[in-house]
Amino acid sequence: MQPYFFPYLGYFQLIYAVNKMVIYDNIQYTKKGWFNRNRYLLNNEDRFFTIPIEKDSDFLDVYERKVSQNFNKEKIKNQINIAYRKAPFYDEIFPIFCDCIDFEDYNLFNYIFNSIKQITNYLEIDTEIIISSSLNINHNLKGEEKVLAICKEIGADEYINPIGGQNLYCKERFHQNNIILKFIMMNPNITYLQFGKEFIPALSILDTLMFNSPQSVKEMLRNYQLK
Repeated sequence: MQPYFFPYLGYFQLIYAVNKMVIYDNIQYTKKGWFNRNRYLLNNEDRFFTIPIEKDSDFLDVYERKVSQNFNKEKIKNQINIAYRKAPFYDEIFPIFCDCIDFEDYNLFNYIFNSIKQITNYLEIDTEIIISSSLNINHNLKGEEKVLAICKEIGADEYINPIGGQNLYCKERFHQNNIILKFIMMNPNITYLQFGKEFIPALSILDTLMFNSPQSVKEMLRNYQLK
């Protein structure tokens, strides 16, 4: 998977569901992706919080990009404080968010990766997480070929991808390489009480953690289907 900053619950369901999770650091950064932004809840509407990055070539990989030196960390912490200070688990989660924001390594990949590790630690997810550039494969490969190379390198006999990848990967192609391909889908009925009357889904994991106990979130992690 690509590295995302405080991604939604489904991302952590995938980490929970597997024995080994490979996160790309040597993948091209895209401006309108989820690398350095996500959605949160403010006044019963979804809004974006964003980690600003230094201007640079659009062709650089994530690990080659930098968080902006002009990043106003207090401003984004204040955004989240205002949005969630009345949430039931604010006192537990807001300090974790602040620790992630205050992380001193401005390398974009390291910055994002730290936030992912903080959440997996909080939820006691013990899945081994591997950084893609550490693997001995041909890193010029793309798409399905690169995934197959990674699977072979780490000795995988089963590969799980988010449900959105059904049009990208072929089960027969994986079968030819002695690998079972499955797709994970979060139960669409997962909801929880937010501030408003209408539930707003697929927000950052930050929202899920603010409104639910660790045990409740762990139960949500198990609430998925494999196809």
